[in-house]
Amino acid sequence: MSSRAAILACVTIDRNDRSSPLPGALFISNGTAEDLIGAALADRLRGRVRLSYAPLVGEGPAYARVGAVKVGRTLRLPSGGFPFGSAANLRADLRAGLIRESLGQWADACRGARAARVVVVVGDAYALMVGFLAARRAGARLVHVQPLLSAQYLEGLGVRGALAELNALGANRPMEYELALARRADAVFVRDAATARYYAARGVPASFAGSFAMDVLNPPERPLPLDGRPVLALLPGSREDHRESLPLMLRAAARLPGWQALVAWPHDWDALTLPDGWTLAVQGPGQAEVTDGQTRVPVLRRAFGAVAHAATVAVGTAGTANEQLAGLGVPVVAFPTSGPQFTAGFARRQARLLGRALTVVAPDPEAVAQAVTGVARPTAQARAALDGLTRIGPGGALPRVAARILELSGADRP
Repeated sequence: MSSRAAILACVTIDRNDRSSPLPGALFISNGTAEDLIGAALADRLRGRVRLSYAPLVGEGPAYARVGAVKVGRTLRLPSGGFPFGSAANLRADLRAGLIRESLGQWADACRGARAARVVVVVGDAYALMVGFLAARRAGARLVHVQPLLSAQYLEGLGVRGALAELNALGANRPMEYELALARRADAVFVRDAATARYYAARGVPASFAGSFAMDVLNPPERPLPLDGRPVLALLPGSREDHRESLPLMLRAAARLPGWQALVAWPHDWDALTLPDGWTLAVQGPGQAEVTDGQTRVPVLRRAFGAVAHAATVAVGTAGTANEQLAGLGVPVVAFPTSGPQFTAGFARRQARLLGRALTVVAPDPEAVAQAVTGVARPTAQARAALDGLTRIGPGGALPRVAARILELSGADRP
């Protein structure tokens, strides 16, 4: 589909296509964490708003679980949604039809907005652009939830650092076009108070209502097989980085016999990549164990909340999961991978965000093990907890955002 055809699809709108007695809300998001936040918001609107969603990256299964109806096509990217993380990511995504399918998604979003009174964007500047186009052509209200940008990414960056991270320029700070679009939104919510002040200074009346990341952190889902040792949470993440990072994490855990390592695993069992000499024993749909004959490490599915709340220290190559552990006051040790997400540049950015809550080391098992021992010392642990708790902040955003969506949709009226 050409860009002209995509735009024409947005222009050709039947504004009377709102036959349901309930007002409609279309959610547009572009990432796993963004889908979780959007779905948690949608869940708060169930029964009062007719829910639909247009995921720009992947399937968006979190929305389906809360009863929302999918609009449009699915875009599966080799980069997992990080085309500008590296030149290799961009090349792979272009070969996978990034431009053609993205233009198709614009048209899908515009069609989906026909029956919506509110378009809710959960994501970055690109998602906001798609949502703005859809809302404007449909005559719908626009809410932007920006869970990614933080003014804290700019701390200590400097000109040299910015030049070194040109591919992350729009992730380190809002671009002018994002600010221009945000000024025309009906409501904007950001991830922390520092970012709200940054937006306000640039004419965007953004609100900080609480941490989105902490709002979507589950309470403990079930009891864990704990043995009394301090818990080392291993968080390889939802992206393909896990194939490189999990084996290194396990080798580091084997060097820490005083710790009980637990893997929070978001994938199927057949996606496990183990170091040489390690074996897997599946014990049920939610639990397995990997071992090298001496070190035994439980691998747990659908138990991230339980692992996070039990952890004393975490080792993570994840985005939101690392932030959630830091927000609980847990020190996090990280190391860069070859991608697609947790590259050296991403690690530097997350370190600026989390401060002393995140320690980045070389991708070496011994370096990781030494860092775990270091951050577990009482003074280091206290400093990490202080930065994590203050820089991520408490939850509480979702009720306020949901209330604003209901107000804009008219669903809060008798």
